[in-house]
Amino acid sequence: MTGWLDITGVGAPVTVQDAGRPGKMHHGVPPGGPLVPELLALANLAVGNASGTAALEAFGRLELRARGRSVRVSMDGRALTLADGERLTVPAPESTSVRYVAVDGGLAVPEVLGGRGTLLVARLGGYEGRLLRSGDSLPLGDANERAEARAPGASLDAAAPIRVTLGPDNRRFEPATVATLLSGAFTVSAATDRVGMRLQGPSLTHGDEGTGTSRPMVRGAIQVTLSGTPIVLGPDHPTTGGYPLIATVIRADWGRLCARRPGAAVRFQEVSLEEAREAWRHHSEHFGIGTRPTKP
Repeated sequence: MTGWLDITGVGAPVTVQDAGRPGKMHHGVPPGGPLVPELLALANLAVGNASGTAALEAFGRLELRARGRSVRVSMDGRALTLADGERLTVPAPESTSVRYVAVDGGLAVPEVLGGRGTLLVARLGGYEGRLLRSGDSLPLGDANERAEARAPGASLDAAAPIRVTLGPDNRRFEPATVATLLSGAFTVSAATDRVGMRLQGPSLTHGDEGTGTSRPMVRGAIQVTLSGTPIVLGPDHPTTGGYPLIATVIRADWGRLCARRPGAAVRFQEVSLEEAREAWRHHSEHFGIGTRPTKP
């Protein structure tokens, strides 16, 4: 039976997001994906979907209506069933930057370049490549009656230090500047979005004037601007850049950092590459991240 999820009210930016588009950087397309992968996984697993299935990423209050069939809905892992025609008000996130709303079967928006998520900087994917607004209707994938829902078995610690590997541009920074990164108290700036998180705090001075060779960027890379402001690249980051990179946030800590709201404290801790790999192995298993979505 065909089903729809009607958007009846929007209080803040909301988009369709999924596991992203890895492997498209050579086409100038950033990897995308959820701002907080753990919360998307928890929402999807609670309704029997694979962890990366297309769902809603909402920064504020949201009003929805099921249409065409009953819909199993999960908000960050807390699941309930909406009867055909029933409405649901999703409150704004209180302790994290975003909230994820998943439905059984996933959101069956068209697949573009291997993903269904919205890439606002290129106006592609999701629903017409844009933010959702009241009056939009999203098609639902077929619910798998045999799918086994998983109760959330993990919580996201969004207060611990953020682990980083140093470099690759250590030679462009004085040892004292690197020490400032690792000992300084930073806060999340309001000038933060899916492209990057700007941090407020001690200046990370360097002598580079932006003349470095442009090269590929990765999510989690910490660029330092000419003014000394660190910016941590997010899922919709530019595919290339020239500012020096003082460190990179390890993959296991992407979500813990991006879940923080403006004004939240951020401290960094250095780890080795081997420690970063082990942290990701444990983290991905713990949250069930990495299971690929089935096609609606």
